[in-house]
Amino acid sequence: MDVNPRATPPADDPVGAATGRAAPADATVDAAPAGRSSGGDRVASAGPSPDGDRTAVDAERLTRLLGDPALAWLVERIRQRIARAQPLTGLVSLSNPAESQRRCVESLLGRAPGAGRSLSVRLETVDAILRRSGVSPDGLVPAVVALTGPVTLHAEARDRAERAWESAHAPFGVLDDELAEWAERIRRDGLVRRLARTPEAAGPLADAAVRALCALPVVPPTSRATFAARVLGGAHALDDGTPLATLVLSGIRALTGFPDGAGAEWRREAWASAGLLKDDVSSTVLSLNLRGTPALDWMADAGEPVVLTLRCLARHTPAPAVPATGTVHVCENPAVLSAAADTFGPACPPMVCLQGQPSAAALTLLRGLSARGAVLLYHGDFDWGGVRIATALRRSVHWRPWRYTTRHYRAAVAKVAEVPGMTGSPAATPWDPELAVALAEHRVRVEEEMVLDDLLSDLETRAR
Repeated sequence: MDVNPRATPPADDPVGAATGRAAPADATVDAAPAGRSSGGDRVASAGPSPDGDRTAVDAERLTRLLGDPALAWLVERIRQRIARAQPLTGLVSLSNPAESQRRCVESLLGRAPGAGRSLSVRLETVDAILRRSGVSPDGLVPAVVALTGPVTLHAEARDRAERAWESAHAPFGVLDDELAEWAERIRRDGLVRRLARTPEAAGPLADAAVRALCALPVVPPTSRATFAARVLGGAHALDDGTPLATLVLSGIRALTGFPDGAGAEWRREAWASAGLLKDDVSSTVLSLNLRGTPALDWMADAGEPVVLTLRCLARHTPAPAVPATGTVHVCENPAVLSAAADTFGPACPPMVCLQGQPSAAALTLLRGLSARGAVLLYHGDFDWGGVRIATALRRSVHWRPWRYTTRHYRAAVAKVAEVPGMTGSPAATPWDPELAVALAEHRVRVEEEMVLDDLLSDLETRAR
């Protein structure tokens, strides 16, 4: 808050006097001119005189005494101490002073010229000069305020700023589950502060981000521009590089479990994990022996893999049919699906390959199959990246483990000849909590290709 010299303590207990007391934290320091400003008129002083009359700063004499530009460093040092609620006592020094600065200090203090490499002034001495001369009967505080204007206390300014930032973060309070944890994390990390710079800009940014995140994920997927126009009132609101896009994308990663990364391709896939697309043909999914359309039937008869685009899955009917067995095997890596096609051809049980993080096309396909009663059996890499992919898929569609449990991991580790080390940070395995414990214990990475024979053996059994 601002400190008003008219509201400071009486002269027998002055703020900043030689007693060394600091200005109270709830004080206001503000110049209150009586008549004209410091150009030559008197300004209201810091408090009542002992006889009860109000004292005043003699602005004209004060300007002659402390208003010389060569003394600006001294006035600014005092002002800084007032703002920090520090005692106006002790020495302040200036290194390598100019001759004019040295001359002004000597004239102010009435002391003999000096020749040292620094210039020192005792604040109690200046305070006493102001009081005795009647220029500022209440000392340094009202004098400095009269010369330079109101002083805002740093502590109070910080408190006001913190309250403003708390208010700016308030929209995040409606979020729950993963997004509530994310909101608390970015509050601690200061992401909104870095993006918005000011509380005034942060409030609308947080509100828009919450509106976007509460509308996600989008089913069926849509273009980011269409979503932004519908939810945020502008087709370009989520364009790459904007503060809002950065904040929403951070929230999407918490919502979908999309892993860390960088680059345009990574951002495109991260947006797509929540159903927001750059277009409807870039997002694809790899399948084998699914049926239900003439094109799929033809490729299944040949036992060849098919690349399905999101456009095909979202716009064309009929959708891929649920297999007669009622199950679809889902893997993470194309090598598994390719080996299955080579080994079993048209006899291979229907398969879907994520090719890493589940794309919008993969989620659309698997959600559709699951909704129509298909049982999804999933296998992925036994490493932290693999379990994050599995968890991200599990948030969108239910699946059952396919040789993807603690028992299967320990069996695979026992057979690994070369031991590739685990990388990345640990992650939970909700479908089998003990799996995360085993991964942390062994710290051995087991990729799908390393257990390919076991996977093909399962597919062979199904093929019969």
